[in-house]
Amino acid sequence: MPKEQGRKLIAQNKKARHDYHIEDTYEAGLVLMGTEVKSLRAGRASLVDGFVDIDGHEAWLHGVHIPEYSQGTWTNHAARRKRKLLLNRAEIDKIERRVNEKGLTIVPLSLYFLDGRAKVEIALARGKKTWDKRHSLAERQANREKEQALGRRLKGMD
Repeated sequence: MPKEQGRKLIAQNKKARHDYHIEDTYEAGLVLMGTEVKSLRAGRASLVDGFVDIDGHEAWLHGVHIPEYSQGTWTNHAARRKRKLLLNRAEIDKIERRVNEKGLTIVPLSLYFLDGRAKVEIALARGKKTWDKRHSLAERQANREKEQALGRRLKGMD
């Protein structure tokens, strides 16, 4: 069987980019059971309620839903169990320092396979206020209208 190449996206947390200001991102490996990997290869996962907690100099991913593998037996995994993240000690210490001193949170942004290995992209993020969300939506809408007007003008429709 040929080795898997490239990046295959499994799940993305679009709500995190809407609810948080993303300050810094990291790529981490995951410690998974066999049935979890099979379920992920089927493209089934949800990052909506996920968050990362640092406990005893180890990073843990909580609240990510990976459904049970349909052909699994008694060896199946719990859908919302906590999963260990594989990061360097220096990265964990740096993240822990920033979370403690600046009041940031750590959220998962995407879950994917990179060259056959399951990875998760996590981000240090600061929560947005409701007016920030409205402002970013209005800004995105204004940019969209500007691009449409420019496109119409270039086509000679204006």
